[in-house]
Amino acid sequence: MSNRYLTIENVDKTFGQGAAATRVLKDVNLKVDQGEFIAIIGHSGCGKSTVLNIVAGLLDATTGGVILDGKEVTAPGPDRSVVFQNHSLLPWLTVYENVALAVDKAFRKTMTRAERRAWILKNLDMVNMSHALDKRPAEISGGMKQRVGIARALSMQPKVLLLDEPFGALDALTRAHLQDEVMRIQAELNNTVLMITHDVDEAVLLSDRIVMMTNGPEATIGEILDVDLPRPRDRIVLADDPHYNHCRHEVLRFLHEKQRKVQPLKRPAPVEGTGATRSGAVA
Repeated sequence: MSNRYLTIENVDKTFGQGAAATRVLKDVNLKVDQGEFIAIIGHSGCGKSTVLNIVAGLLDATTGGVILDGKEVTAPGPDRSVVFQNHSLLPWLTVYENVALAVDKAFRKTMTRAERRAWILKNLDMVNMSHALDKRPAEISGGMKQRVGIARALSMQPKVLLLDEPFGALDALTRAHLQDEVMRIQAELNNTVLMITHDVDEAVLLSDRIVMMTNGPEATIGEILDVDLPRPRDRIVLADDPHYNHCRHEVLRFLHEKQRKVQPLKRPAPVEGTGATRSGAVA
């Protein structure tokens, strides 16, 4: 057994049976230290979310498995909190109540009511949402909803925070602000983070290592890149940093050269009434 904090061992995942079976993941292996920030990147359909869902316990691996802090993952649990691209807040509950729901479930037996209230407020303060405790999701912006989702996930004190493209639906400015918030919180809590992203700059800015997935089906880990940049990180300063740009280049090289999607060849549409194609060739 590995002495790493989180271990993904020989994971395969097949959906369907018989002739309709599709092997989505093949022999995925990853070892993560406590306090590491790992970004998983790859083309659409490469199984990134499947890996995350297996770690979360939302999906079972067909073969292989996941070990977290010495225990096998067999089901969802409060030691693994997930933040999805869709904020997943309950619309009829306030900001405070959405976080309270998680805290009450996780700590009803170990914290007094006053302690739980203080803990809810602390987590909302951590994401700068103390001003909106009584607002409902429909009354706050998309970025604010994601802040609440992050507060709710952190409030359960998970061993691993799982982020499934949490900023993908946000505008660029809001996304940048939330990236900075996540960096600040991770530095403060030193929590272990596994994040899925399509954004190369986001992966380099936030992570300690970038896990690059090969194209599916039968996707696996193609390369792992160490992002050896000192923290705290400033996106403006890093724009001219040679190592930052080297990391960006390595990820782009993998995605666009080694894992380039092959598009099916399309014949040009014929020009109506001529029998010729738009390029001038005969159809």
